[in-house]
Parts: sequence; C-alpha cells; structure tokens
Amino acid sequence: MSKFGNISLIAADWGTSNLRVWGIDHQGKVVNTITNGKGMSSLMPSEFEPYLIGLIENWLPKEKKAKCPIIICGMAGAKTGWKEAAYLKAPCPPINEEKIIQLETEDQRISVSIIPGIMQKSPPDVMRGEETQIAGYLSKNPDFDGIICLPGTHTKWVHISAGEIVSFKTFMTGEIFLSLSEHSILKSSVQSDDLDPTSFLEAFEDTYSNPALLSSKLFGLRAADLLENTSAKLLKSKLSGYLIGSELAGAKSYWLGQNIVMIGNNDLCILYQKALKKLGLNATIENTQNVTLYGLQEACRGRYNQ
Repeated sequence: MSKFGNISLIAADWGTSNLRVWGIDHQGKVVNTITNGKGMSSLMPSEFEPYLIGLIENWLPKEKKAKCPIIICGMAGAKTGWKEAAYLKAPCPPINEEKIIQLETEDQRISVSIIPGIMQKSPPDVMRGEETQIAGYLSKNPDFDGIICLPGTHTKWVHISAGEIVSFKTFMTGEIFLSLSEHSILKSSVQSDDLDPTSFLEAFEDTYSNPALLSSKLFGLRAADLLENTSAKLLKSKLSGYLIGSELAGAKSYWLGQNIVMIGNNDLCILYQKALKKLGLNATIENTQNVTLYGLQEACRGRYNQ
C-alpha cells in the first residue's frame, strides 16, 4: 500500500500566515507533511476547502463512500477563517471535545473538525492554536502544574493547574520587534542574521530592572549606530534583549517561583531560556511540532477513535 493510501487522519495547524498539514497512518505515524501552505489571511472563507483539497488530493481515499477525518487548530476557526469556532472561556481544559465544531463540506471524502480557541474575560485575552499545543504537552505530562510560555509573534504566558488553563497573558513582543526592525528608524541599524548573547543579556538586564526606560533605550540604539558605528549584530541583540526584558518584567507574576515549559521556535525559546536563567530560573523547551501533533491527535481520539 502506498503511503498516501495508508493515511487515516489528516491534522492541520492553520495559522494567520502559514499552514502545516500532516498525514497520519493507522499507527499514529506521520507519513507525509506540508509545511508551507497559505495562511488564513490569504484566503476567503469559501476558498479554504478547495485550497486544502488541492494540497491533499493524493492523500484522500479512492472509495466514494470513504471519509478521511481532518482535524484543524488555529486561525481556520477565526471569524474570518473557514468557519468560526467560538472561544471557550478560561478557566477550562485546553480542549473540550464536545465544543469541537463539525463542518459541512462539498467534498464528501472528508470530515472536517475545527478546535475552538480560548478567551479570558478579565483582563481580555484570546488564543487560537496555542491551546492545542498545550493539550499536546499535557497529554504526555498530565500532572504538570506551572507555566507554559509560548514565545512568538504574540508571546503567551499560561498558568496551568489540574489539567486546566487557569489564566494567561499575551505580550506583542515578537510583533513589536518585527515592526521596529522593518518599519522604524531602527530599520537600517539592526539588519543582521546573527545575535550576540552577551549584548542580548546586558540589554535584557537593563529593561528588566527598569522597564520604564524601554522607549529611551530603543532610541539609544539609533544613536549608537550614528555616533559610535556600533555593529548591526550588537544592535539587533540589544533590541531583542530590551524587548524581552520589558516582557519578563511584566510577566513576573506568572513565572516567579513556577515550573516553566516553553513551546515555540527553538532559537527564540533559547533566548527566553537564557533570560530566565539570568533570573535564576530553569525552563525546559519542548518540540513544537511534536506537541502540536499530540494535541491534534488527542482532540480527535474519541471523535474518530484514533
């Protein structure tokens, strides 16, 4: 049997700018992967199904009456996505099988379900996609009690207790870094592919100890470029350090005295890990793809008897 014919479940993480899809066999093994599909922001609601079918056509069963289950997390469930999957309200388990929505599809070879995101009433906050990664981690670590940090464009600090998301706080650190790097007066000063750990940690300590000076420190990067000809590598490192220092100062009520697990881009997680270590904390890093897949499979275990 071909690897396509052996697929019993299709799992997808449909983000704002990217789509990742996995074909999974009867033993739960990934047998095919798509990593660079179009994200939610590139598609109209009516385009999701035909676009996905175009990507996975060869994975689908040839028998007319056969249905391949597809489980999706992320922005496909947003208001402007494929179909809205209403937020669950924290505190709550990361995934509630009864709240997973079933879609009606034109193509009868697929059975599509979308996992809802999670909202917090006060202070207002939301997540979509991260709940599935958290569920994946908890499926392998059911007794975990502490903080899961998910560094990224919008970094989240999530308090976990008794298998539930108790509360969470989001910081726009990644988006601010991107905006300053590409659309501000710092643009020409921080263009580098490298990072200096010492400069990063020095800058981190500056704004962690005095976050009120963040805006001034940021302008200082431009001045250092103009007056001291400081290298882009060092300035980029300081920009990252300043922003993460400010974030960790604001997130202190979450991480102080807690067990910390990180899920996200490995290089970014390592930066957060270094910063936390400077504060005397040890954080472990989980493989993002693995926990995402664990969460997607966990979500449909009872639904499709996976």
